[in-house]
Amino acid sequence: MKLVLNFSMFLLAFFSLSNESFSLTNYQIKRFCKKEKRASLCIKILQEKRSDLQEGKLIEIPVKPFKR
Repeated sequence: MKLVLNFSMFLLAFFSLSNESFSLTNYQIKRFCKKEKRASLCIKILQEKRSDLQEGKLIEIPVKPFKR
């Protein structure tokens, strides 16, 4: 019984989260690029990546480490 429950939960999670992608809004892009040296270039690059993501193209996402 537990196996059936786990399998059904897995299928539910797999199909509900399968092909959804959420892109950043303009406000989030500006807030992200505010600390960069070249903010306008950062904004332009992220907006291009957002349009590529919405078209279905693969993109690379930079990961910045968290500093305390």
